[in-house]
Amino acid sequence: MKAYLLSFFNRTSANQFMRLAVIGGLNTVLDFVLANVFKAGLGFSSQVSVVLAFTTATGASYLMNRRFTFLITDGKKSMRETAAFFLVNGFALAVTSGFVALAELWFGDNLAAFNGAKVAATVLVLFPKFAGYRDLVFRRSLSNDARS
Repeated sequence: MKAYLLSFFNRTSANQFMRLAVIGGLNTVLDFVLANVFKAGLGFSSQVSVVLAFTTATGASYLMNRRFTFLITDGKKSMRETAAFFLVNGFALAVTSGFVALAELWFGDNLAAFNGAKVAATVLVLFPKFAGYRDLVFRRSLSNDARS
């Protein structure tokens, strides 16, 4: 376990995490804009808004993280890689949906509670998502980076 945790404290992981943070920031903005458009602009329920926005942002995230965070450019997307990416993000979606549901229960159906819950969930799942992307989804990038 110690060796695994230490594997996050090297130049390769630090560079990947910084790139992930930039791409994650862009996708978070996309997710929040779409979620608010679906909820406030189009009148969808909170859960439908979360799922639609999250799914759209996740697709963009997959493409950008594959290319820019983990530097996989060969164009050979495997079913395992894609399924693992959506599995990791399914966990994040479940956490986000749960936070939004709790926020509505505690604070009512309002945009401040909705967005606050989304921020809290985003922060909570940041490191687990990075670990999942690095170790489950784009694991072949570890051997690519070891060669550089």
